[in-house]
Amino acid sequence: MFQFITHTNDRYSYIESALQALDGGCKWIQLRMKDATTQQIKIAAEYLCPVCKRYGATLVLDDRADLVIETGVDGVHLGKNDMLPDMARQLLGSDYIIGGTANTFQDIRRLVAMGVDYIGLGPYRYTETKKNLSPILGIQGYRDIVIQCRKENITTPIVAIGGITADDIPLLYNAGVQGIALSGTILNAPDPAEETRNIIQIIDRQNK
Repeated sequence: MFQFITHTNDRYSYIESALQALDGGCKWIQLRMKDATTQQIKIAAEYLCPVCKRYGATLVLDDRADLVIETGVDGVHLGKNDMLPDMARQLLGSDYIIGGTANTFQDIRRLVAMGVDYIGLGPYRYTETKKNLSPILGIQGYRDIVIQCRKENITTPIVAIGGITADDIPLLYNAGVQGIALSGTILNAPDPAEETRNIIQIIDRQNK
């Protein structure tokens, strides 16, 4: 599982960042527009929704469970201060993807109890694309949490997030995660689409 989280820089808008990742073969886009208005989010989601369908890619909104059905996206990713996943499930029903953010094993246990489909666990290291950062986990943090999940037979997929680079991916998969989420590593590369292709090749090697 490889997720691209939209971001902006001096070259690309939120929509353009998603298009770069899609051109590189990414099959999962999280539309995160933290400082945008509701109307701006709706415009971006409604533009990207048919594009993602053409690419065979999943599109989820960050935070805004209230816009999922209206914009036609596939689901929502909920941060620790967003709507609770069980409330989002009541709103959306069983046909939509709901992901949640975790920083500790206790977070994971709570999210699993509320029926999330996957967990974004992090941050791995410091990242400038996320405000109000939770404590850094590092590779040992992932190893410890994965071990705890196995002891309690928790099988919900864990996606590592937060300042991850291409070189980190083998270490994280060896630690037991099932996916990687990237933002700045892709968008700040000289050629984001080519960097996406490179990331996918690295992940494919881990899954063999």
